[in-house]
Amino acid sequence: MKKVYGSATDALDGVLFDGMLIAAGGFGLCGIPELLIAAIRDAGTKDLTVASNNAGVDDFGLGVLLQTRQVKKMMSSYVGENAEFMRQYLSGELELEFNPQGTLAERMRAGGSGIPGFYTKTGVGTVIAEGKEVKSWNGQDYILEEGIFADLAIVKAWKADETGNLLFRKTARNFNPAAAMCGKICVVEVEEIVPTGSLDPDKIHLPGVYVHRIIQGEHEKRIEKRTTRPAA
Repeated sequence: MKKVYGSATDALDGVLFDGMLIAAGGFGLCGIPELLIAAIRDAGTKDLTVASNNAGVDDFGLGVLLQTRQVKKMMSSYVGENAEFMRQYLSGELELEFNPQGTLAERMRAGGSGIPGFYTKTGVGTVIAEGKEVKSWNGQDYILEEGIFADLAIVKAWKADETGNLLFRKTARNFNPAAAMCGKICVVEVEEIVPTGSLDPDKIHLPGVYVHRIIQGEHEKRIEKRTTRPAA
């Protein structure tokens, strides 16, 4: 199967449709699939539900899809750095499903493993538990969370070989492997594509069986919050 495509637009051709559920990797602006996000913006695909730890910032990452009103619902853990996100949510223009970070990661991983649901103590007794099934084990309550089965996963990795085996770089791994697993179609952007067989099998972070399409590109790697101190 040919997995390497020439551009983000080519890699998403025939994949996008209005109303789809997209799982996106990244944490803050670290390890985000910025090229694929830009291609989705340019395609004009709308009424999207996006499962991602956060929604980027106002003018970068998933924030650009909020600017163009292409997202109808976010499934997220943290949304504090995006003023447009807050404005749309408070005005009722955007639906929001809050997930604790560990729960969101496990929902993605569960979906990728074919597990429809799991029980967790996280969120018991809070608004997170409202409307969810509760079971008790050994005198403690657990709530049922559903696995995420996304129509599309968009992911950023460091290196890939031509069959889709992936390496992530340090903290940029974050939600990316779990997001990749839960997509019916997984499209990955990387900094480098290397020949098949050149990656050490013992160091592969995500096997290529989860990956359908790959692109190589240049990345801005914007810093979300720059902290400096005066020179001595």
